Amino acid sequence: MTPSSEPVPGVTAPPLPAKTENLLVSLVCNIVVPAVVLGNLSGPHRLGPAWALVAALGFPLAYGIHDFVRRRKANFISIVSFAGVLLTGGLGLLKLAGFWFAVKDAAVSSLIGGAVLLSLRSREPLVKAIFCNDTVMDLPRVGAALRERGTEGGFAGLLRQCTLIVAAAFFVSAALGYGLARHLLRSPAGTPEFNAELAQMHWLSWPIIVVPCMALMMVALWRLIVGLKALTGLTTDEIFKSEPAKK
Repeated sequence: MTPSSEPVPGVTAPPLPAKTENLLVSLVCNIVVPAVVLGNLSGPHRLGPAWALVAALGFPLAYGIHDFVRRRKANFISIVSFAGVLLTGGLGLLKLAGFWFAVKDAAVSSLIGGAVLLSLRSREPLVKAIFCNDTVMDLPRVGAALRERGTEGGFAGLLRQCTLIVAAAFFVSAALGYGLARHLLRSPAGTPEFNAELAQMHWLSWPIIVVPCMALMMVALWRLIVGLKALTGLTTDEIFKSEPAKK
């Protein structure tokens, strides 16, 4: 006799585990592919600037829609990438000077940094949503430990410190992006030389802009972990969820 599949009265079924995002696929679809398309397919003998822009926009847009349908959450990286590609391609179509590309790079990162700072005024700071989510952290255990030790106020201060570090990462990114664009984009807009410089800027942005920004993000994460261990008395393994042992 097979057991019934109907729910047992009075017993709540365990919630389904939250679906996680594949970070590598996200980076490829949102950053790598749009940069390659804009940098290498914008020439008149290939897609041309207009269709190259449409193709480059299609990847973060398609990935963002797919991820939203799958996880029911707006994908922050896709939104930022779509806006960045749209601005870059739009400036290219208008054949504006390299100065405006530098302004664009600085403005986008500065706006994100400002949004991170403004999130301190909200009930859910952005840093808490990024680092302290229930997919990787044992939030019930952490919350219980904070209440038991009376350190919830200290946790709020810790989130503020980490938020300032993350905001600083984006402001540093803005300054580096502006400097890189001003240094590289010297040819007249709309020329093959300018497109080559634009492609070079996209690739150099990884070691010059992304790596320092990610390093500061890791500093923020390290500060959060060290602070949580001190505030809760828990170990790192107790703070973060571990994968269930396979039978």
